[in-house]
Amino acid sequence: MPSPFPGMDPYIESQEWEDFHTRFVTEIGNSLVPYLRPRYEARIERRIYVARTTGEPARVLIPDVAVVKQNGGRRTEGTGTDDTQGTGVATLTRPQVVVEPVRCRLPLTEEHREAFLTIRRAGTKEIVTVLEVLSPDNKRPGHKGRRKYLRKREAVLDSPASLVELDLLRGGTRLPMEDPIPVGDYYAFVSRGREPLANVYAWSLRHAVPPLPVPLAEGDRDVPLDLQAVFTTVYDRAGYDYSLDYHSPLTPPLPAEDAEWAAALLT
Repeated sequence: MPSPFPGMDPYIESQEWEDFHTRFVTEIGNSLVPYLRPRYEARIERRIYVARTTGEPARVLIPDVAVVKQNGGRRTEGTGTDDTQGTGVATLTRPQVVVEPVRCRLPLTEEHREAFLTIRRAGTKEIVTVLEVLSPDNKRPGHKGRRKYLRKREAVLDSPASLVELDLLRGGTRLPMEDPIPVGDYYAFVSRGREPLANVYAWSLRHAVPPLPVPLAEGDRDVPLDLQAVFTTVYDRAGYDYSLDYHSPLTPPLPAEDAEWAAALLT
C-alpha cells in the first residue's frame, strides 16, 4: 500500500529513519542505472564515524588500579598489597560502613554508518556526481556527524564533481548557505561542479516529492530522478504501511494547521 501522505511521510522521520535512509539511497541508485549505462556506474558508499553518546570527544581511558592473578594469589597493582595467606601479620578490624551506589552513565561510543551514492565514469572510476541524503546527525549542531559531513561537502564543492543533497528531514538545523533559502518542509540542492550557485528545490509536506535533474560530466545531459516513484517503491517494499504507528505523536511535531490536515488525511 502507498503512504497516506502525498509526498514524504513524516512518520518515517519519527520512527523508521535509519532503515529508510539506506533503502532510499539504494533505490535511487537502482532507478538511475538505466539512464547511466554504459558510460557511468552508480555505487553505494558508506561514511563511518564513532561518536560519544553524550556528544563529547572520545578519550583513551587508562585505569589507575588493575587486579591481576599471580602465583595463585591476587595482587592489586599500584597498592603494594598481596592477599596470599601465611604472612602472620595482624590486621585491624574496622566498622563496616554501608555506601549506597549512585547510577551514572558511562562514556559509551556508538558507530554510525551513513550511505551515500556516487556516480562514476565506467572504466576510470572518476567521480562525477555525489548524491547525499542527509541524516539527523548531519543536522545536529556540534555533532561529529555534522562536522564530518560539512568537511566532505566542502571537499566535493571544491572539486569538479557535482553534488546533489536531499534534506528530507523536518527536524534539525539546515546546512549553511550564503543566501536565504525558500520556505519549505523539505529541500533538494543541486550543485554543478565548481559553480557558485546551486538550484534549490523546496516543497511542503502537502505536496509530492518533485523530480530532479542529476548532473553528469560536462557535455552529457542530466538524467531524470523520479523521487516520488523512488519513495513509493521503498515505502511499499519495506512494509511501512503496517509497521508505522500513525497514532503516536510525531517528532518533531507538526504546526497546528498541518497537524489538523494530517489528522483528517489519516482518518
